[in-house]
Amino acid sequence: MSALLFEPITINGVEFRNRIAMSPMCMHSASDDGHINDFHVVHYGSRALGGAGLIMLETAAVLPNGPIGPGDIGIWDDSHVEGLSRVTAAIHRFGAKAGAQIGHAGRQLGIDHLPSIAPSAIPFTPESRVPQAMSIEQIKEVVEAFRQGARRAREASFDVVEIHGAHGYLLNQFLSPLANKRTDQYGGSQENRYRIVREVIDVVRSEWKGPLFLRISSTDYVEGGNRPEDFLVFGKWMKEQGIDLIDCSTGGIAMVPVNTYPNYQVPAAELLRRKLDIKTGAVGLIESGRQAEEILQNGRADIVLVGRDMLKDPFWARTAADDLKVELPVPAQYTRYGSGWQRSQPRLPAAPLDITVER
Repeated sequence: MSALLFEPITINGVEFRNRIAMSPMCMHSASDDGHINDFHVVHYGSRALGGAGLIMLETAAVLPNGPIGPGDIGIWDDSHVEGLSRVTAAIHRFGAKAGAQIGHAGRQLGIDHLPSIAPSAIPFTPESRVPQAMSIEQIKEVVEAFRQGARRAREASFDVVEIHGAHGYLLNQFLSPLANKRTDQYGGSQENRYRIVREVIDVVRSEWKGPLFLRISSTDYVEGGNRPEDFLVFGKWMKEQGIDLIDCSTGGIAMVPVNTYPNYQVPAAELLRRKLDIKTGAVGLIESGRQAEEILQNGRADIVLVGRDMLKDPFWARTAADDLKVELPVPAQYTRYGSGWQRSQPRLPAAPLDITVER
């Protein structure tokens, strides 16, 4: 039996072996200065071995005051490239593509001794510290930092770059009228609130020619905030600027309860895909192969991104294949070497923990 979930897909010249992606999830396991370690090599490499087509790393901060919390990985310094290259090498070794999500936490910076910045001096919650409203010069510094982050992602041999514009972090703060009360060219109208995103996309595209994704929060879940219909406008601009796929998540701009259920974020991916004729990624409690297959077969998205379930099961792709009665090749190391068939199968290359990369 065949399934669309396991058919290859090509995005901007890059072929992915299937339509399953590991969603970016913070591991908070890097050094204080944002460098990766053996955990990241094993963590992401194992999901590549597990069969996913695309492995998205957790958000890499483009500036030292950009992490979401302690232990987040960085891409703000050239010294980060070597470690990131070890991770991409492990992912590639097992047949998957590697994605770098680059972003800045803005007012949700989770490191107390660093300065917090935002479009406006509005705290995330009444108990949160008040961020510094960004000057035009600071906005320019952030935009340039995204450009440098894209360059370093290229040098680290990533296959995909995703700009993080969701979950209440800095670019989402600019997009949302709930967090952006500026009265200059970066606030007010949709066009002005989108301006920094436009500038970021342009500079990233100057450094990155491959598949470029952008993660959005399609709804703020608060009256007066963004709704999926607003992203028909933002998404049109994103497509015009060369975004290849919009990764459709929700929420994060405010601390509000969200009623979650399987596929609860898929309607936004479906809306943008149908109305804008752009590729989209669906995310949010996608737990089974049949569920993922329904999303793809009904044209609701082009890829599915699996988060917590892939933390529980590094071989989620194989679990999904079992659910769909699809046979996948078994790594020879995981078979019993007895029959001639098993001995004839190519072994996957062993991936030593200390993966070195020629640069």
